[in-house]
Amino acid sequence: MEPGHPDFGKLELCSCRNRDVAEQVRERLFSLSHLDELKDLTFESFLPRGRKGLGDLHATSIEMAFNQARVYAQSLKGWLMLQGAYGCGKTHLAAAIANFTVGMGVPTLFLTVPDLLDMLRFSYSAEDTTFEARFDEIRNAKLLILDDFGTQNATGWAQEKLFQIVNYRYINKLPLVVTTNLSLSEIEPRIRSRLQDPELVSDVRINAPDYRRPTDDMGHSALSSLDLLSNKSFGNIDERRNEGLLAKEVKSLEKALKVAHRFAEKPKGWLIFMGSYGCGKTHLAAAIANYRASLGAPPLFIMVPDLMDHLRATFSPKSDVSYDRRFDEIRTAPLLILDDLGTQSMTPWVREKLYQLFNYRYNAELPTIITTADTLGEIDERIRSRLLDKRLCKIHALTVPAYYGVTKKRRKR
Repeated sequence: MEPGHPDFGKLELCSCRNRDVAEQVRERLFSLSHLDELKDLTFESFLPRGRKGLGDLHATSIEMAFNQARVYAQSLKGWLMLQGAYGCGKTHLAAAIANFTVGMGVPTLFLTVPDLLDMLRFSYSAEDTTFEARFDEIRNAKLLILDDFGTQNATGWAQEKLFQIVNYRYINKLPLVVTTNLSLSEIEPRIRSRLQDPELVSDVRINAPDYRRPTDDMGHSALSSLDLLSNKSFGNIDERRNEGLLAKEVKSLEKALKVAHRFAEKPKGWLIFMGSYGCGKTHLAAAIANYRASLGAPPLFIMVPDLMDHLRATFSPKSDVSYDRRFDEIRTAPLLILDDLGTQSMTPWVREKLYQLFNYRYNAELPTIITTADTLGEIDERIRSRLLDKRLCKIHALTVPAYYGVTKKRRKR
């Protein structure tokens, strides 16, 4: 190298030595990733449309995520964020990306976020490395994959280290894959702002049930009580024109029926049916649910008292599912129908769980149907504030009296 060249006098590795160093980096990152334990999670072993019998809506969601993950693995351009509930396939796709890139010789680091933080903590007392060296190794990996983002213990130290890693890769435009079951609103604001950059991040939402969770023959969740209401449809709703109801009462039922039809065609926002017991609220909600199920997209239909029983049951030593997993399954359902809000025992614990559920779906703007015999004034004020948001929620009051199957005139118009 001639005197005066910018690199004159600097030590440089020869090309053959460079290859050896690169191979050592790849091997070290592979061992840190424990990818040998995930070697079977490949694109070839992934079911592109999910398990057999899955509805079209869910299957299409999985297929789109599968296709985007394959494209990303081949380009490593920008960031890829995979969002979805437990068991929907996020980790499989992330591991498939890792196994593909490792096979192409790309130094790849695949870590669950809790493992990443443990790795950094242990490096303070490690004999073979320093914290600074390990931290630099993580944030500079050619491809970094962070699985289960949001499950870590969110101490101040943990949040700061995660932000430093994410921010470093953001500034330097280094490839990053993130999987999470959280909504963006639940992620630390500084990290959230990076994940919301549309020029860098491809956000993929997988709307599919837990692959490991049993469903019935119609694809209904084991939590759903919709099979008990399979006879409730739009076709057999009695519009009660022969009962001598007041004009405004008939009009309220007609309006609710039209709104229910529109929502069934395209679920968007929140739909709240209010009215006395027996006025037809549950029939309308079940008709929407059965219509969606007939399209291959069965919603989660659950009575609120049953919901709380399901959550309480997870605390039993005999429960085969954790509270966190059950609660996440309910709050992230693509379409959730909560029947009979207000009939549950309103202990402080119940109030808090219901608020957390409503608040999550409110922030994520997930389609939700609620039926209640309570007035707005009787509903928890925190939930009520969400229901009163006209941008997201549509409230329809059914003023018809309880239906008992009679047809004679109740009163003169």
